Amino acid sequence: MLNISARIVNTSRVRAIQAVTRSYTTKEAAPVTLKNHKYTVHATAAGQGRKGEVKSFDETPFSLHLAMPKALGGKGEGTNPEQLFAMGYASCFLGALQMMAGKTGKKDAARNAVIHTTVHLGEAEGLGGFGLAVDIKVEGVEDEELIKAGHEACPYSRALMHGAVVNVSKA
Repeated sequence: MLNISARIVNTSRVRAIQAVTRSYTTKEAAPVTLKNHKYTVHATAAGQGRKGEVKSFDETPFSLHLAMPKALGGKGEGTNPEQLFAMGYASCFLGALQMMAGKTGKKDAARNAVIHTTVHLGEAEGLGGFGLAVDIKVEGVEDEELIKAGHEACPYSRALMHGAVVNVSKA
């Protein structure tokens, strides 16, 4: 896979890759609302944002020290939010793909699936500030309809395609 700087240098290669990449985005997007909560996790971030500490609070508490990546002027001596997002998305997409394979009687089609996610952080066009872009590559699955079904079932994909309800308030 190409990193961000390689993608900028190799623009002709990117155009060739984009020509064979399928987009499964829907044109009409409505925010995803939940009927119930099957699982909830609580997390906090403290310190200096991208140079702080994150912790989750559930059955298996977890904490990480965050660090600014070298590409953004940091030393790259820790995990960053984009890495966490990429790992979570890859795992969630794989689970959704395997679930849909089972539901459609194609369990063997996803048996050797590997999901590669690339998360890009960059300036958001027309909005100011930063935004994200995601590339997903599905290895080991030839069935395009199954890949599309996995994408449509994945909660991360749904949140990005349709939006999610985000409530922000004072603690």
